[in-house]
Amino acid sequence: MTEGVIFDTLRQGLWVAVMISTPLLAVALIAGVTVGLFQALTSVQEMTLTFVPKVGAMLAVFWGSMSFMTSTLVSFFTDSLIPLIAGG
Repeated sequence: MTEGVIFDTLRQGLWVAVMISTPLLAVALIAGVTVGLFQALTSVQEMTLTFVPKVGAMLAVFWGSMSFMTSTLVSFFTDSLIPLIAGG
């Protein structure tokens, strides 16, 4: 195994990590900005108001995108890592 193969596999793994985490991070960003804007407009400074909606939205998106995450990881492993481990 050469350095090029290692770096290419690492690059693919990082890209898969970015693709898998993008939906959760985007929803957390949107929910955080929305709740922050609501708090700024209404002068409500409740700590649980920032936490609960963000976690709820992230759980809903995680539940909805779980099949995408699983299929992306499985395809990465079967196409890239398992042939490398098997020596192919």
